[in-house]
Amino acid sequence: MAEGMIRLVRARPEELRDVMLAVQEAFAPAVEESFGRNDYGPVPTDEDVQASFDAPGAEVWHVVQGTERVGGAVVRIDAAGGHNVLDLFFLSPSCHGRGLGLAAWRALETMYPQTRTWETVTPYFEKRNIHFYVNKCGFHIVEFFNARHRDSSLVVPLCRNGLPMPGMDEYFLFRKVMR
Repeated sequence: MAEGMIRLVRARPEELRDVMLAVQEAFAPAVEESFGRNDYGPVPTDEDVQASFDAPGAEVWHVVQGTERVGGAVVRIDAAGGHNVLDLFFLSPSCHGRGLGLAAWRALETMYPQTRTWETVTPYFEKRNIHFYVNKCGFHIVEFFNARHRDSSLVVPLCRNGLPMPGMDEYFLFRKVMR
């Protein structure tokens, strides 16, 4: 079973650039598949990933199988209230479909047993993510943000260098109630 093969290792400050590049590499295939060749630069942007690293309560994790880093996660932990956020969660595209994502998610849930709720967002075009969060992890879609319903608490860049960024103007908010 994949779960026994997965562990989470806290990323050290000197490893954050590697995590940033791994996030962008993991997200690139879905953006290109949905929108064609990416002339926008990395998605998410360096600035967006750095903002996740720097957010209050942020913890950055490597997802490790054996001795190989196969993905990662950035979570924001609200120790007092138990309302935690999964800012970034990714696996290397070569590791998809092997149960490693679900094993990593379960490891995160186990690591934070005092969590009352988890929240995350994903773009509308990421059908694989939607399936994963709803059908595998037990999240519920609680809101859909779009041109007629903007999220005032989450700043999502809609363009870079004058070009609209693909898929960043429509996304779902997911929530999982733990107890």
